[in-house]
Amino acid sequence: MMTLRWSATSPFVRKVMMVAIERGLADAITRQPTDPWSADTDLPQGNPLGKVPALTLADGTVLFDSPVIAEYLDSLGDAAPLFPAVGPARWAALRLQAIADGVCDAAILRRLEANRPDGEKSAGWSERQRLAVARSLDLLEAEAAGLGEAVTIGTLAVLAALGYLDFRFAHEPWREGRPALAAWHARMADRDSVRLTAPPVG
Repeated sequence: MMTLRWSATSPFVRKVMMVAIERGLADAITRQPTDPWSADTDLPQGNPLGKVPALTLADGTVLFDSPVIAEYLDSLGDAAPLFPAVGPARWAALRLQAIADGVCDAAILRRLEANRPDGEKSAGWSERQRLAVARSLDLLEAEAAGLGEAVTIGTLAVLAALGYLDFRFAHEPWREGRPALAAWHARMADRDSVRLTAPPVG
C-alpha cells in the first residue's frame, strides 16, 4: 500500500488521483486527509516543502510533487500509459501538463492574495495571476481541436485545472469566449477519473 497526503480541494491532488484511477491503482492508495496550512501538521517531516500531494511508498520513500507522483504511478498497473514514450507525443503531453499546472499555480496564488488582510493585498500581483490564467486558457482554446479524447497526463492536468477554476472562480466563467475548450471539457467530464475526484460542492 501507498499513502497519499490528500486534500479534496487541491487540483494537484486531484490530478494524482485521476492518474491512479486511470491506471487502476486507486485501491492501492490510502488517502490521509491533510491540511498543509495547519500550524501543527506533520507534513513537512515527509515533504519539506509542506505541500500536498506527497506519496509515501511501501519502503518509506516520500515522493513529491504532483508531476513526479503522477509519473511514478504511471509506471505501475496494467492500463495504457498516460506518459507517452519519447518523441513528439511525450513533449506535447508534458507541455499540456506544464500549462495546466501553471494555471493552478496562478489561480491558487490569486486566491491566497485575496485572503490576505486588506492592507497587505496587491492588486497588481493578483492581476498578474489573472492574466496568466486567461492567456493560458486562450492558448488551450486555440489548440482545443488537437486535444482529442485520448487520455494523457496532459489532458488529465487540463481537466484538473479547469475543474479548479469552476470550484474556486465560478464567478469568472472560463467557458465564455472559449467554445471549443468548453465543448472538449464537456465531452471528457463523464470519465470516472473526473467524476470521482470532483471537489466538494459548497
